[in-house]
Amino acid sequence: MGIFSRLSDIINSNLNSLLDRAEDPEKMIRLIIQEMEETLVEVRSSSARVIADKKDAERRLNRLKSEALDWESKARLALDKNREDLARAAIAEKQSIDDEVIMVEKEFDSLDDHLAHLSEEIAQLQQKLNDAKAKQKGLLMRQKTVSTRMRTRGQLSREQLTDAFEKFEHYERRMDTMESQIEADDLGRDAKVDLKTEIDSLAKDDAVNEALEKLRKDMKQD
Repeated sequence: MGIFSRLSDIINSNLNSLLDRAEDPEKMIRLIIQEMEETLVEVRSSSARVIADKKDAERRLNRLKSEALDWESKARLALDKNREDLARAAIAEKQSIDDEVIMVEKEFDSLDDHLAHLSEEIAQLQQKLNDAKAKQKGLLMRQKTVSTRMRTRGQLSREQLTDAFEKFEHYERRMDTMESQIEADDLGRDAKVDLKTEIDSLAKDDAVNEALEKLRKDMKQD
């Protein structure tokens, strides 16, 4: 089932209200445009049929008027020839045709009014369709803007994350450099030599202590 049940529903519709109530405005505007375009095709087809009927009525009207004039001419001729009976018959035929002319003229006027009404509806429908397409264009532009902003925001987030990683890697490199420097300073040192030196120091300390204790004893004896 379509969004609109009648042509008047389309003409009197409030696009903003329809889109505000829609869960998916983009889908709704596509459906609205599709139905408007289909309705416009139907109305134009109806107009084409009315135009054809109007042209047919016009042809019949011209033919009847021509026949009426012809019967009037025959009635005049009959009177000129003093044939009143024939003149009466010709006048009767003319009057019959005149009655038909009146009917066809009414039909022609009705078709003309109908065509004018359809033309007005087509104009209103076309305006509504233009408005709908403008709305659709606006929605697409908004969607494009939002998508661009989201991509930009995502790109900024990635750039910020990349910057943070780069700073962390830079800090790690500095730590590695400092540790490497310390390790480099220790290169070439003999662990055994360092141990011997430390033990020799302990022996020297013992010798010093013994000499100091001996000096104290000598001083007491004096």
